[in-house]
Amino acid sequence: MHPNVRAVAELLAAHGASGTVKELPDSARTAADAAAQLGCEIGAIANSLVFAARYDSADTSPDTLHPVLVLTSGAHRVDTGKVAALLDAAEVVRATPQFVRKHTGQPIGGVAPIGHPKPLPTLVDEWLERYETVWAAAGHPNAVFPTSFTELCRLTGGRPADVGQESS
Repeated sequence: MHPNVRAVAELLAAHGASGTVKELPDSARTAADAAAQLGCEIGAIANSLVFAARYDSADTSPDTLHPVLVLTSGAHRVDTGKVAALLDAAEVVRATPQFVRKHTGQPIGGVAPIGHPKPLPTLVDEWLERYETVWAAAGHPNAVFPTSFTELCRLTGGRPADVGQESS
């Protein structure tokens, strides 16, 4: 088991999560890949997307970017304008792979909702509440775990929010 996956599995157990980590035979870097391997709807995949928020539009230094985790349904694209408004930020942009790794310790395509060096401010897509079981990444592109909307909010301290639109 990859060290990131082991760390996520231990955190899930320590926090009384209902599901356990499942390693997939193939990479699940996208919601479509994960849904196909799990045999579920794409909307039941909780994408862990890291964004960079800037709170002072006049200060364009990279040092003033703050990480934000958005757990969104695989059926949605994140509306960065909505996310900025929810956070009272001047701007929210997609983070670079380096920024993601620095703030989560995990690679894009495998970012878990938990297990980061420091807790990240988190928004949880309300759309995920439609599914009894939601699947989230477990620290590596080949690992996921089953959970629920309510449990995701509890595990992450995340705030339920309307973060996007259905993708076409």
